[in-house]
Amino acid sequence: MQRLKPLFPEITPAQWTLLERMAALHREWNAKINLVSRKDIDNLEWHHYAPCVAAVKFLRLMNGATVLDVGTGGGFPGLILAALYPQARFTLADSVGKKITVVADIAQRLNLRNVEAKNIRVETLRREYDFVTGRAVTSLPAFIQLIRAHVRPGEKSSPGNGVIYWKGGDLASEETALGIAPARVLSLAETLSDTGDYFHEKYIVHYRQRDLARAKPPAMPGEAR
Repeated sequence: MQRLKPLFPEITPAQWTLLERMAALHREWNAKINLVSRKDIDNLEWHHYAPCVAAVKFLRLMNGATVLDVGTGGGFPGLILAALYPQARFTLADSVGKKITVVADIAQRLNLRNVEAKNIRVETLRREYDFVTGRAVTSLPAFIQLIRAHVRPGEKSSPGNGVIYWKGGDLASEETALGIAPARVLSLAETLSDTGDYFHEKYIVHYRQRDLARAKPPAMPGEAR
């Protein structure tokens, strides 16, 4: 975490300690279950923690705010955000049971009482949340179509209720396909002062809840947009 600390002075020493303990548990579990590519585990903090931590540059959650992390995998970004926003409540959902086992174990061992881990497909959920997050789960149009019914209206947090998505690649073409503009785009390369190639064209994007109803559905194979 030493590389990250100068970039995020808003994170407290206690929170850094919590993240360091979390990373140790991720490494412990990764030896048993492939949460992160074995070739990439040495870059765990930079490639997987750093982009999640970057959300603190714009996200301010009110007390009691609810967040659904879809396709959480090993808890990216959900576990990291739960450590950084103890005042909010996080539901981490994934259809792969063994990954939810990992997430639940890490949350329990770190005493993250604001985390609920659910082995479930998001389509079966019947709740609304202030925010829905996802990290490279699928295309933006497909993700918005999947989760937009689960975002409740509200403006008490900053930014207002909506979708926060970690996205790599050609953002402009997916924005065109989606048909709505994000309210905020955070460049990870700029935020992390990365002069290499890893965070090139990687972003965190925020879409307001009130705009989601106008989003276009994903195109069918062979369909022109």
